[in-house]
Amino acid sequence: MRTRFLAVFGVVLSTLLLSAPASWAAEPKATQSTQADVYKVAIDRGVSMAEAADSMRLRANALNLQLVAELPLSKQVEAVTGQPQRTITIFQFCDAVTAKELIDVNLDFAVFMPCRIALIEDASGQGWLVMMDVNVDAIAQEMRVPQALKDRINAVRNSLLEIMQAGAKGEL
Repeated sequence: MRTRFLAVFGVVLSTLLLSAPASWAAEPKATQSTQADVYKVAIDRGVSMAEAADSMRLRANALNLQLVAELPLSKQVEAVTGQPQRTITIFQFCDAVTAKELIDVNLDFAVFMPCRIALIEDASGQGWLVMMDVNVDAIAQEMRVPQALKDRINAVRNSLLEIMQAGAKGEL
């Protein structure tokens, strides 16, 4: 039970900062898994994958959210297989102070760090931004997160949604 809770919690915290009302997304809440919901935002047709990535990096910087890792999975697969791949890049963002305070509340929060947004090109060439959606209120109540810290989690989550929207529209 505890292992399952921690696995669910890991997914939840990643999306704690990534979840938002479906009305904020260019595409409605799209997919559900057994552990958490997924938000997908279609990248506007006139926006290239590179422009979407640049827009996300710039918006994160403007919002003072640190890009701590960028994982070019499709390039890694291409290097191993020698075959061209559709774009798959995982961006990891973090507010270090909020992350540290969450870990101070409970070490289990570490499994959610940092927050992830995937940039993915589907089989038809359509670009997507994808992230997990977690119920911040439920997690905060379960883990007894103080209200001030919960408010900061929500602020980070809203920033991640803004990053996705900027990427989808190619806003610099």
